[in-house]
Amino acid sequence: MTSDSTRPSLIRLEAVKARTCLSRSTIYSYMRDGRFPQPVSISERCVAWIESEIDAWIADRIAATRKG
Repeated sequence: MTSDSTRPSLIRLEAVKARTCLSRSTIYSYMRDGRFPQPVSISERCVAWIESEIDAWIADRIAATRKG
């Protein structure tokens, strides 16, 4: 099996928390405010986030911080 980095991939909440250093409650608060990517439903009771959207959010946060 080969890895294709151009294909979208999904990550679960624990990975999102680890990648962003945010708590669950902060992630959901930011989502309510429209400040964080929305998850996609992958089953009846399960959601995940699109990894590239999380990467873009992290890059935006870094850029915003570096601008001053």
